[in-house]
Amino acid sequence: MRNKIYFWLSGILLLNSLSYSQIDLNKTAQSTMNFLLVSTSSKASALGDAYTSIGSGSEAMFYNPAGLAGMQTEFDINLNYTGWIADIKYLSGGVAWNLYDIGVIGINLLTVDYGTINGTSLTLDIGNDLGYIDNGEISNVGAYAIGLSYARAISQEFSIGGTVKLVGQNLGVSIVQAGSVENNASKLSFDAGVKYKTGFKGFMFGMSIRNFSTEVKYVEEGFQLPLRFTLGISMDLVDFTNFDKDNNSLMLSVESINDRSHAQQIGFGLEYEFLKMFSLRGGYILENDENSFNLGLGISWYGLSVDYAYSPYGLLGDINRFSVRFSY
Repeated sequence: MRNKIYFWLSGILLLNSLSYSQIDLNKTAQSTMNFLLVSTSSKASALGDAYTSIGSGSEAMFYNPAGLAGMQTEFDINLNYTGWIADIKYLSGGVAWNLYDIGVIGINLLTVDYGTINGTSLTLDIGNDLGYIDNGEISNVGAYAIGLSYARAISQEFSIGGTVKLVGQNLGVSIVQAGSVENNASKLSFDAGVKYKTGFKGFMFGMSIRNFSTEVKYVEEGFQLPLRFTLGISMDLVDFTNFDKDNNSLMLSVESINDRSHAQQIGFGLEYEFLKMFSLRGGYILENDENSFNLGLGISWYGLSVDYAYSPYGLLGDINRFSVRFSY
């Protein structure tokens, strides 16, 4: 069994080196479909996105699919809403089914509503001082991602998972001199991840690679999806104290976030949970121009969890996220 674990870890580290080399070889701000990088889980967002090592159940499919293997119930369902900047709205959700010895499978969906967008086209009419023509509201503008995930615990300490998903973005129709051009694109992409419990006072680490795919072709140019590699560690600090461990938890998580689309970021998260019912969360992200600290809270009872996260984005406004999760 130990040899199998070393084999899987070696494979993940190899993928890491390949993906990281791609990140280094590409300029930042040169990827497409960056809606895939927006965090939609209230719990993960409140923790500064330091969630790769601690995410579990259906919610983990959006961060590290290996977290699916941590399900303790037969079914797990989550639904998330994010009121993003510029009146953009995110809605995501997932359903996971625990097959126990066979593993855990899940289905997830993400949709993005870009709101009302008016289209324009250039004009050579010298009588038009604006230099363009307003073509009115563009219909069918938005983005989506549909994924199928699978995870399995190789041992009590080690679990692996993966997701195959179809991602797409619809940006309407452009009116040009030759007629019109559709600005829609879709692509198949893959996520993979691992989680490992060291056995030392709840210390865990996790790794994930997300949005791995070939190039997306548009009319004249091709772009890569926003490849993301994360490496996270976490530990329950109560294990180092004399507090009642059955009724108190203080989880600290730290994560390195490496994207093709921007420079490396470091996320920190801290969650205090009392009686396994009430949670207070805080997070901080280094090297993020607009969003640094995040706050959140949650309440759980009888398998139902309701969570909220608040993220200030400076001049761009405040972001509010709401999540509901049910396990049975």
